[in-house]
Amino acid sequence: MSVAARRDPADRMLSIRTIYHEPDVESWPRGREVLERFPDAERVVVPSHQDIPGLYGNAGSVESWVRNKREVLVLGEKRSLQARPNGRSADFIAPSTSNGCAMACSYCYVPRRKGYANPVTVFVNIERILGYLERHAGRQGPKPEPNQCDPVDWVYDLGENGDCSVDALISDNVRDLVELYARLPHAKASFATKFVNRDLLGWDPRGGTRVRFSLMPRQMSRRLDLRTSPVAERIAAVDDLVEAGYEVHLNFSPVVLHEGWHDEWRELLREIADVLGPAARAQLACEVIMLTHNAALHDVNLGWHPRGEELLWRPDLQESKTSHSGQENVRYRARWKRRWLDQLLELIGTELPGCRVRYAF
Repeated sequence: MSVAARRDPADRMLSIRTIYHEPDVESWPRGREVLERFPDAERVVVPSHQDIPGLYGNAGSVESWVRNKREVLVLGEKRSLQARPNGRSADFIAPSTSNGCAMACSYCYVPRRKGYANPVTVFVNIERILGYLERHAGRQGPKPEPNQCDPVDWVYDLGENGDCSVDALISDNVRDLVELYARLPHAKASFATKFVNRDLLGWDPRGGTRVRFSLMPRQMSRRLDLRTSPVAERIAAVDDLVEAGYEVHLNFSPVVLHEGWHDEWRELLREIADVLGPAARAQLACEVIMLTHNAALHDVNLGWHPRGEELLWRPDLQESKTSHSGQENVRYRARWKRRWLDQLLELIGTELPGCRVRYAF
């Protein structure tokens, strides 16, 4: 085993040198805990976690895209607490306990809003967020009927704007959330991840948290999933998490199409079928999401990882699409996308029988 492989995952992912923080973060216990966790980092007070001159909106920051993810941390307070209805992967999108990510997936949609840098922002008012979520879940009562999110529980997506497995290296916010949903009736937490954090195995989720491992063929992942856990390592972790009390689903996302994609996906699905044990297979489900890209993100990526754009930016296959938030995105042309999606769904049914597809688009 190499020295790099033996290193603590937090050391490999993070080497925090600068912490930008709002003036009042030390009034929160979680803020003090995080500052104490990185005692050697330079502290820079900023008026808002969303307003950091020289970091966000600075085109020059793109040259330090990965370095900022590794070395910069932002602390602030989450002021707007709202569980938004969803209906796809989850019934509700929970208010974020973080924003941004230390990983560097070149298709990530979060940088579309943040500009030329996307390090992790941790929200320190976790007590308020936990209280809000407990009250919200209490108001829902029992789920009246099954839906594609879950047959029994109301599902709350925790990690819309980041990766909870990485966030758990920085603070105890994610553990607090897992412990909350372990005891809440009629409610379940859910988050997608591309990082294997084995600390999660020591927690006690009691079936109240669904971990969704995002997967794509390994050849594609090597080009696009920068700073993530290898695909084989993610697959190998499924059985362990199921044994530890988590529900574990798969997130085939984004599906990036190119010449030879069908054979690559067949290979991935066969690997999953070979590795997963009976307990994991018995509870397995997946979601399938075809790539959506964005011109502004394309321009950012050209500044730090142009080779990835050779796969993501395909005008010969894509067309413009206005998102629900009003952004101008690109997606695979509708008349072809349905055909390709059906081919992948057929492949899942053949190579991974018994894996329920919760939704696909």
